[in-house]
Amino acid sequence: MDFNFNPEQTQFADALKRWIARDYDFEARRAIVHSETGVSDAAWATLAELGMTALPVPEAQGGFAGSAVDMFVVMQELGRGLVVEPYFATVLGAEFLRLGGRHAALLEQVASGELKLACALGERQSRHDMRNIATQAMPDGAGYVLNGEKKVVLHGAQAGMLVVSARMTGEQYGEQRAEEGISLFVVPVDAAGLRIAGYRTLDGLRAADVVFDKVRVDAGAVIGTPGAGWPILDAALDYGAGLLCAEAVGAMEAIFEATLDYLKTRQQFGAPIGKFQALQHRMADMYIHLEQARSMALLAAVRLGSSDAAERRRAVSAAKYRINLAARFIGQQAVQLHGGMGVTDELPAAHYFKRLASIELTLGDADHHLARFIAQPGFSDDTTEGAPA
Repeated sequence: MDFNFNPEQTQFADALKRWIARDYDFEARRAIVHSETGVSDAAWATLAELGMTALPVPEAQGGFAGSAVDMFVVMQELGRGLVVEPYFATVLGAEFLRLGGRHAALLEQVASGELKLACALGERQSRHDMRNIATQAMPDGAGYVLNGEKKVVLHGAQAGMLVVSARMTGEQYGEQRAEEGISLFVVPVDAAGLRIAGYRTLDGLRAADVVFDKVRVDAGAVIGTPGAGWPILDAALDYGAGLLCAEAVGAMEAIFEATLDYLKTRQQFGAPIGKFQALQHRMADMYIHLEQARSMALLAAVRLGSSDAAERRRAVSAAKYRINLAARFIGQQAVQLHGGMGVTDELPAAHYFKRLASIELTLGDADHHLARFIAQPGFSDDTTEGAPA
């Protein structure tokens, strides 16, 4: 198998590198983070001009029908640049719409950069289990009424539409939470009864808590089939986890390089501290973690295109588990090797560390994905013969 990126993928990566170096350096990013909205309209327009918003959208809706490997290249560069724009939230929402197959007009708006999306999925009690849904969707004439609350909706206050999970029927609690009865909706942020409270997160991004108080939507708001949204939700969550793995790889590459440069320039006892063998061993361990994480993230990107759901789940959970561990190790080592400077706001290393910590807890932590990997068919010896490996 050829693991080299093709010319088109390399072109996308180079275009992003040039833009970030020219217009989105660390100081420009800090100014955006501390602005009122926490995002930049100019930066979003540039992402659209570069074709990034169109990349994952099907050709029929004006996109490039980019694969998960294409998106790996983009997310890796956005991770290296610590870009805080609502790109991840939007392309994840677009994946829901693509899988649902019912909202071509909205996908066209995403491709052009006109529409930003956010995914309102997590709740106070759900943690990493997205089947644990208390938000209710009740049939009401030709439409539905939504009631409930979603927590930490990434870029919820910057979006024009929300992708929302809600339960119509089925058991919310218990060890076997029902996958049946889950529905997905696309809801405009100006819908009556919808309240959005935005805030800045630890890593400099923006999130929001969203309350649905008798929010009415019509039947056309349903993504996929009413009451049968779990397969779409499951596949889209894997897609999102795969994108986060790629972003984490880019962030880990950047913080590794920054740490290496620091060790080459920081003087102690008349010599660069990088000459000390103990610190060289730490850098070697960081490099091993980085290379393992890169390989697992790329494997997950390849497997996201598989028609075998169990194979997709195994690859994504294995990658997210390994990358969560690597992100914590590399981030902590980088901070320690920088000394007290490693946690200051003025140093990029601190911001990479915070972003990696947030990625670790987004769409499943290490324990969640380890348990999910083990639960897949074919893991244990007593698995039924003939089950997918």
